[in-house]
Amino acid sequence: MKAIVFPGQGSQVKGMGETLFDEYPDLTKIADDILGYSIKALCLQDPNKELNKTQFTQVAIYVVNALSYYKYIDEGGEQPDFFAGHSLGEFNALLAAGSFSFETGLRLVKKRGELMSQAAGGGMAAILNIEKEKIEQMLSDNKLDKIEVANHNTLTQSVISGDTKQLAQAQTLFETGNAMYVPLNTSGAFHSRFMVDAQQAFTNYVADFQLSVPKIPIIANVSARQYQQDNVVTNITTQISSAVKWFDSVKYMIDQGVTDFIELGHNPVLTNIIGKIKRELGVENKPAPAKPHVTPLQNVAIEKRADVAKAARDKVAQWNNSHAVGAVVKSTLASYDELTTRTPAVVLFGHRAVVYMQGYNGYFSLDELMAS
Repeated sequence: MKAIVFPGQGSQVKGMGETLFDEYPDLTKIADDILGYSIKALCLQDPNKELNKTQFTQVAIYVVNALSYYKYIDEGGEQPDFFAGHSLGEFNALLAAGSFSFETGLRLVKKRGELMSQAAGGGMAAILNIEKEKIEQMLSDNKLDKIEVANHNTLTQSVISGDTKQLAQAQTLFETGNAMYVPLNTSGAFHSRFMVDAQQAFTNYVADFQLSVPKIPIIANVSARQYQQDNVVTNITTQISSAVKWFDSVKYMIDQGVTDFIELGHNPVLTNIIGKIKRELGVENKPAPAKPHVTPLQNVAIEKRADVAKAARDKVAQWNNSHAVGAVVKSTLASYDELTTRTPAVVLFGHRAVVYMQGYNGYFSLDELMAS
């Protein structure tokens, strides 16, 4: 059995979409008309340094994911047994499963991104090499009651979300032994109770749209189970303030017999995560279906994933060879004062080359830094 999955926020990178916009000019024009600016320019050139801002990130990923799916189908790709998407990516799953049109999906994602970008006063951090249950116990034991697990990505990789001050207190808890605490550069405490106001506003907005029951099963982030006839709106609205149960979603699909996961989007974020889940569950060597159909687009995607991972490792090696810890640099994306590195550069999530800065609660991409 086969599942198609779509990545969400965090998979964005300048250059995403490449030739897709010219291959699908009618859809690109529709996107431009809805957004009021060029989606191609945002994704390929990012002239105003906006691609990493939530209200722009979400529409960019939605459009690139959608065009990637259309190309997959046009090249003879087969429909899957299941669709799933990580957070924002679930909207692409709904599009692919026939719940709404490209235009409707883009309008929904545009409003969702705008509402989520307005959230303030909270933050997020990835916690690596600790199981979810232990994270929750440590938060409870230390009375950090304004933080909750927002994403459960693998057995030992989660994202916590909540109050900024409590997140700072939590950092020392999760920097012991083999554990890693990775602050994320987000504008708010996504997928937590701090997003209830955004959820309500989005619920009001969605009420004006007609959404259909998916024609192919979709696994919902909020339940890690299949969409039902009466819960399409509930799933996409409560998702904003609910945890993304990605590990449970992938495990459910594997338990149903899925052996082949195809990620459609620009970066191999979910492919890396699903590979880790399979290893954790001990099913990484489970035989694939006989003679699987692989389209040219899939072959290109596989090659791109390897190239992206290698490029990140090369960037990190080059950076560490030429920059000692304590180096002073500048950001090309925002008006920060001079920045001082606190750690060596590292590769996060298999594809992102980053370095941590002193006095800043988060990592900076190497691509946005230059010598001071």
